[in-house]
Amino acid sequence: MTVKQQQGRISASHRLRWRPLDIAVGAGLGAVSGLIYWLASLLASWIFPLMTALLPGAAALLHGVFYFPCTLSLLILRKPGAAVYVGIIGVLVEILPGNAYNVPMILVEAIVEALCAELAFGIFRYRRWTLGTTVLGGILIALVYNAFLLAFYYQGVSLLSPRGIIGTVCELISGVVLAGLVSWFLFRAIGSTGALDRLASGQDVRQV
Repeated sequence: MTVKQQQGRISASHRLRWRPLDIAVGAGLGAVSGLIYWLASLLASWIFPLMTALLPGAAALLHGVFYFPCTLSLLILRKPGAAVYVGIIGVLVEILPGNAYNVPMILVEAIVEALCAELAFGIFRYRRWTLGTTVLGGILIALVYNAFLLAFYYQGVSLLSPRGIIGTVCELISGVVLAGLVSWFLFRAIGSTGALDRLASGQDVRQV
């Protein structure tokens, strides 16, 4: 191995290493995400049935509210495991005031969604922090979460049935818009305020 290759490996290791600052920022993101999950769950209890009554499967349009922090946390922290870390903290915060859902199941959902986001950025070795990669993350989450719902919640619904097709399309729209576009522009907006200047992501935003 050449000296240049060794320096490259050291640089990559330093870039991806978690610092106390990253841990603290991730914990804050997780806490905020948990509050969003909790509020969204309350609203979903009456909004989702209404949307389903109007068009079965349409409620999936809002599912991205529950997983957009996966892509947002990776954009901000730029560390492997950021989505999983923030997602787990988010679930723990969500259940503190009480939750009507099965706790082990929502924890599994959060980890699965986070791993999908990690995959999108991991494909590029955590080097490409672009809108395209973020949208890819949203698409992967949407596809896997849709399959998860059909397998564990809607066993009687076929993927190729009208309800299954509508739900899948709406899930993909939600993934692209909320976990992709909204996460990206929210990250850019936060970064432009200077709040992320101590992080590499914030410095990149401010340099543009």
